[in-house]
Amino acid sequence: MFELIVMACLTGDLSDICTSRILPSPTSLTREECQISAESRAQEWQENHPSLVVTQPTCMMREKSGTAFDLIEIAPGIHVHEGGIGIPSPKNGGDLANLSIVIGDTSVAVIDAGGTRGVAESLYLSIRQLTDKPISHVILTHMHPDHALGAAVFVEAGATLIGHAKLDRGLRARAVNYEASLSTLIGAKGFIGTKAAFPTKSVEENHEIDLGGRLLELRAWPTAHTDNDITVFDRQTKTLFAGDLVFANHTPALDGSLLGWVKVIEQFDWDIDRLVPGHGTPSLSWPEGGEAQRIYLETLANDTRRAIREGERIDKAIEHIAESERENWSLFDEFNIRNATAAYKELEWE
Repeated sequence: MFELIVMACLTGDLSDICTSRILPSPTSLTREECQISAESRAQEWQENHPSLVVTQPTCMMREKSGTAFDLIEIAPGIHVHEGGIGIPSPKNGGDLANLSIVIGDTSVAVIDAGGTRGVAESLYLSIRQLTDKPISHVILTHMHPDHALGAAVFVEAGATLIGHAKLDRGLRARAVNYEASLSTLIGAKGFIGTKAAFPTKSVEENHEIDLGGRLLELRAWPTAHTDNDITVFDRQTKTLFAGDLVFANHTPALDGSLLGWVKVIEQFDWDIDRLVPGHGTPSLSWPEGGEAQRIYLETLANDTRRAIREGERIDKAIEHIAESERENWSLFDEFNIRNATAAYKELEWE
């Protein structure tokens, strides 16, 4: 099978910065089919990316069109790409979140899409190494860019983009800032072609997806890690995809409600054999695997309440809140002060 490859270059003063991009098709294409549609597809993609010059549309054998990820099969038909733990940079290319695929009898679902188009293209090629079944759905567990900004690749491949009912508003409000920030951190070349896509299907409470003999249960949650978290439960293997409602190794990041987060985790009422966290190891046992996060969030709340009770100012309190947890988490300095600030502002009105 063949993929359409184009050369995408920035315009203006950065016109010498170029990279190749894959333009996926909803169906697998022969060389002839790819060549017939190449010019029109490249032109359409150019129109959707006016800041780029798109040239050299070429049909290339799939296995030569880019670099696929090595996926970990954690259960039958479930494969996970383990993202790195770090801050976005040219070295990691925004590849920082766990990304999952579920293969049914008739189609494939992608759960989270990565922080750049390049990351999503690698995941797309990984899927195509496993199956030619259509990619019917891409599910975003929340709005954060390391999970969301690659989604356009799968929409172009024919997937319906699904998220929490509040995802569209949250992502639209932040997309321009996300794109500008990530482009700076990752570098212009690594970010070429990355553009937020927005959901066409929203989940208010619960929703089911049938991949053919395989039902996925989507549940939308009240404000917790963010105000637009959803989980995905695969009934066949009793696997829960928790997104950033559960962190492993990486310091949890609070962008919603501390009290809401603790409450949501307590409502995980499935019979769970394994859980895929948003960051860290690809698979955890449950509830044992969530104990470290439970302790961190509890410590964050208790230390914050103590500081408020003792009349400590926020600028002083955040320097020591949850400090006892430092050795248990990566990126503690990058995230804990933000968490402590958010917790103080929430709990002072408790």
